[in-house]
Amino acid sequence: MTYEELIERLDPTVYTSLRRSIELGKWPDGRKLSPEQREICLEAVIYYENRHNIPETERVGFLDRGSKAGTACDPSVRQPSGQAEVDSSQFVEVKS
Repeated sequence: MTYEELIERLDPTVYTSLRRSIELGKWPDGRKLSPEQREICLEAVIYYENRHNIPETERVGFLDRGSKAGTACDPSVRQPSGQAEVDSSQFVEVKS
């Protein structure tokens, strides 16, 4: 069985369990996920979501930018060249 076949046959409850394990950083029995396990689980979850056409808004890692989408607060919007990334006039020096 190939990896693709395995993911295609993955039970939705297993997918949900993998997602939850990634979120919490531990397996359902309480054991901590190693960085390698987290990486493998994340890869499987992303592949499952793509393969099973999970809506983008329900996928792992989705960020709802809401009313900030398309504004300067949206990291996907680039500042025009020559313009500073941060307006220094908005900060005040605080002395303790």
